[in-house]
Amino acid sequence: MGRRFTTVVAASLLPVATSYTLAAPAAPSQTVVARCAAPVAIAELIKPGLAVLGGGDASDKPGLGEKLPDCPTTIWAEDLVGDELTKWQQKYKEEDLPVCPVEVVATAADNAKGADYFIEQREELAALLAKHGTVWLRGFDLTKDPEGFRTFWESLQLDPCLDPIHSSGLRKFLSKDDALYEEVNKQSLAKHYIGLHNEATFKRSATTGAFVCFKPATVRGGEFLIADGEKIFRDLDPEVLQTLCEREVRISVSNLDLDVLGVLPGDTKEQAMDAVRNAVGDTIAPKFDMDLEMLWGTDGKAMRLQAVEHAQSPVNRHPVTGRPVWFCNMHNHARFLRERRPCTVPEVGMTDVYFGNLDQIPGELLSHVNEVCEKNIVRVPMQPGDVLLCDNYRVLHGRDTFEGDRLHAVSWFGDGQGEAAAGTSVATSDTMSGFINKFVVGD
Repeated sequence: MGRRFTTVVAASLLPVATSYTLAAPAAPSQTVVARCAAPVAIAELIKPGLAVLGGGDASDKPGLGEKLPDCPTTIWAEDLVGDELTKWQQKYKEEDLPVCPVEVVATAADNAKGADYFIEQREELAALLAKHGTVWLRGFDLTKDPEGFRTFWESLQLDPCLDPIHSSGLRKFLSKDDALYEEVNKQSLAKHYIGLHNEATFKRSATTGAFVCFKPATVRGGEFLIADGEKIFRDLDPEVLQTLCEREVRISVSNLDLDVLGVLPGDTKEQAMDAVRNAVGDTIAPKFDMDLEMLWGTDGKAMRLQAVEHAQSPVNRHPVTGRPVWFCNMHNHARFLRERRPCTVPEVGMTDVYFGNLDQIPGELLSHVNEVCEKNIVRVPMQPGDVLLCDNYRVLHGRDTFEGDRLHAVSWFGDGQGEAAAGTSVATSDTMSGFINKFVVGD
């Protein structure tokens, strides 16, 4: 007998339901699938068990906290310029790009199998992820608590890793032993709209993410946002895309306003500014593990010190398929856009995006990028136990504002080849991490 699950186009934005019938595999499949055919390096060390939802006594599963490898190094393409961009945009316009996300809805029989369902359907789910970029798993009982969620991704043989900016202290574990990070659920940031982004920096990028809902917003809002990077790439005005790829972009990740130094006389002021820049660069920037450059006055404010990433292309090739994708956090990080939507991040946490030579990007160009991104957003009203399994190179994600209490979490996955990171046990109580969590994250 074949085993059946139903896949449905996300939300009501796409009208046609698609149905798949999956045969139970008698032997391991030989299919090569993007992002899910993992080497199981970590997962094999730590067979199933985990902390209960919201804290409490740990189960009998071995802890992952000190075993997690660093997030993998970002893989960048170098050849996406000129005619290559034009060719691929036209190709995508001629293709019928698959829906993203694609839904998989549990049946009573599926839930009766528990973890065995995911073991049996591992290859088929990997194929769906490779085709659609995101799989929205709905109605599964196993994933309604952290222990079951860990069992879920272990059943898929995914290899957990640290968040790309784990070392900064910005990423708080919900359960460190289970490689489970808390999403942005804090009341202080409930009214902050989180725009589209890949979980990536110039230096590090997770290959796959699994987002889980334990409790949706109790009043309203908080929908998860998903957008296919292939579709954003396809829909951008060719001239805008060419300009951004030729000039590249640089992302500023934080601001330090030091007007107090501005009252110092002449050489004393310059010496103080150099000393502060060097001190921040030597002590704070390394915590982000992002190869940041500390720069004064980039946005026209002479006494504002900004931490700025290296110049990078806003598009990339998917490291498995070779297909171009919009791979840029501009929709989330551009100050011009943040100032025109709900934003409760303090100035120190405000980000911005510049051209590669640090020129300001015109508002009309940013507005066009915003329009194309939002055209391709699918709003996902996740319910308890829902999981979004995402290809992080292909798909961007975000979160709408919300009211009430909300508890979502995420685990990140790599290629299983990394060594355990020396910085896994970063103390969130140290000076920098404590400062960030208090004034930016809201702890």
